[in-house]
Amino acid sequence: MGGLGSVLFAAVAVAVVAVVVHFYYGVWRRTAEIRRKLRAQGVTGPPPSLLYGNLQEMQEIQLEAAAAMVSPPHHASVIVAHDYTSTLFPYFVKWRKQYGPLYTYSTGTRQHLYANHVDLVKDLSLTNYLHLGKPSYVTKKLAPILGHSIVRANGPVWALQRKIIAPEFFMDQVRVMATLMTEAAAAMLQKWEGRIGEGEGATAEIDVDEDLREFSADVISRACFGSSYEKGKRIFSKLRVLQKLLSEGNFLFGYVSLSDRLFQQSKHRRIKKLEKEIESLIWETVQQRQKECSKTSSDKDLLQLIMEAAMNDPTVAANCNESPKKFIVDNCKSIYFAGHESTAVAATWSLMLLALHPEWQDRIRSEFGQACLDGRVNMTTISQLKSVSMVVQETLRLYPPAAFVARETFSETRLGNVVIPKGIYLWTLIPTLHREVEIWGENANEFKPERFVNGIAKACKFPQAYLPFGAGPRLCLGKNFALVQLKIVISLIVSKFRFSLSPEYRHSPSYRMIVEPANGMKIIFKRV
Repeated sequence: MGGLGSVLFAAVAVAVVAVVVHFYYGVWRRTAEIRRKLRAQGVTGPPPSLLYGNLQEMQEIQLEAAAAMVSPPHHASVIVAHDYTSTLFPYFVKWRKQYGPLYTYSTGTRQHLYANHVDLVKDLSLTNYLHLGKPSYVTKKLAPILGHSIVRANGPVWALQRKIIAPEFFMDQVRVMATLMTEAAAAMLQKWEGRIGEGEGATAEIDVDEDLREFSADVISRACFGSSYEKGKRIFSKLRVLQKLLSEGNFLFGYVSLSDRLFQQSKHRRIKKLEKEIESLIWETVQQRQKECSKTSSDKDLLQLIMEAAMNDPTVAANCNESPKKFIVDNCKSIYFAGHESTAVAATWSLMLLALHPEWQDRIRSEFGQACLDGRVNMTTISQLKSVSMVVQETLRLYPPAAFVARETFSETRLGNVVIPKGIYLWTLIPTLHREVEIWGENANEFKPERFVNGIAKACKFPQAYLPFGAGPRLCLGKNFALVQLKIVISLIVSKFRFSLSPEYRHSPSYRMIVEPANGMKIIFKRV
């Protein structure tokens, strides 16, 4: 027995040594070499520990920020100027003060580059998409809600999916969808009017957050999937639950300890269950749409285009390496989620800012009355509604739903004056970039929609630093769709109601894959 024990001990010792050697030569030396290359170009950052990089420091900074958090601001000017990045991402804010707008840090064995330097951001819009893509470790964690869709994919697979989906969101197609947006908004406004009592001066407090989600979900359902929100209600409800589960903890750290993995088994089972239920519901929708399409020759919607590509386009099977069913379900899943969530949250922030600035409600209402004599809005009148366009653009500057432009380098890439090694994860913090005094002027932390009176090019020193829809070839395909939808719903709301923030509202932006109000958005409405 003694001899056998010695052999086992020796085997374990050899295995441990092999792991340590592999870690040192295969991982630690590689990340150390990346840091050395960046340091040689003047890019430094917080020194990492051997096993966890800067994870422990990030977590400590987050805890310190939480402990120091004061009561949420309530005064209008304070709410708008509130730097919520110092609450949501305090480690980025602290390190920026120490190392500037360009620094490197690590999470475990992953090396990251915080890239808020204007020259690098400019080049993000010009870089070949094959050199940069979505960070694989982040998108892997988001797979339950995004599948292997256009939002997650990289390289040729992404390019193929973009070729199929992008045309559905070209402006000529969005023009056709404007009527659907108006109809969905009218239904929501009718519901709000019903909540306001009769009589002069009657008001109602409405938590607009969920209603705007339902409105946006109805639009994406009708425009892209030939159905309605009511038919897809269970899909959206389950997607919302799944979003909250995936957002628990900080998946940006890129590291989960063994103890966390053991304690999260129950959560993982819930995620898997929801994922299967959502995919089953979507496939039911697809099959129903197939039956409807066989009986009619109406114009094709996005779901039909995805179905045809999956079934008939040989390049899909050749490049995507997945079944037609999975290709269809994954892309539908991501469009159901991404197609409505960000727009709804942007509309919510817009109403908050307008509630704080009633003079801009008056401007929008006046323009609406002049352009839309019958009280209706369409693509022709939208172009005349300059004030609502400026408000939407300013909202997306101060409260962009997407917090980051995130990229992974698949080969050595030059951005600005920095040569970035392969295997780096780049993070551009959009809210911080949108509030840079050097870019936007001394009033960068104020609500000033008039800065956009002559368009984005004249609104700031570097228009490439305005990134509400991302940057470069990965620019959000639904940009036109979202902007038109926002202008329509906000114009119609302002034309029907005057509104202000409820005293019950507590300002607390939260990061749950997108930046949204943690406690909803309570607003007091009264009829115009």
